[in-house]
Amino acid sequence: MLAKSMGLHHPATDELELSAVLHALSDPQRLHIVRVLAASPEARRCGTFDLPVTKSTATHHFRVLREAGVISQREEGTARLSSLRRADLDARFPGLLPAVLAAEPSAGDAADQHTRQVMDRASQPSPKEAAP
Repeated sequence: MLAKSMGLHHPATDELELSAVLHALSDPQRLHIVRVLAASPEARRCGTFDLPVTKSTATHHFRVLREAGVISQREEGTARLSSLRRADLDARFPGLLPAVLAAEPSAGDAADQHTRQVMDRASQPSPKEAAP
């Protein structure tokens, strides 16, 4: 059960509401965050998502996702790390997250195009990995 982490509210699994989760996933920037977290094996710092929004707007998006129960966040020093609550979402709403992640981003949506670019860069080997 995720009740509170360093003062950050995280609803328990049985408190997750479908309407709040769907609202959180309805914004292209928040969906981008979820897609990046779904592809990441580890928690990520909030500043590493390459969002084309101001810091205060990004903070708002992370808060909406956290309060809906889509992500969990923990503070580590001065950083806030985010991770996807995949197991909790699957337990409460079976099939929802895989369906959302499997949906193709719309071609005309700038945020979805940005997501594709970020995911393409993430799948490329880093220069250190590519060097012999």
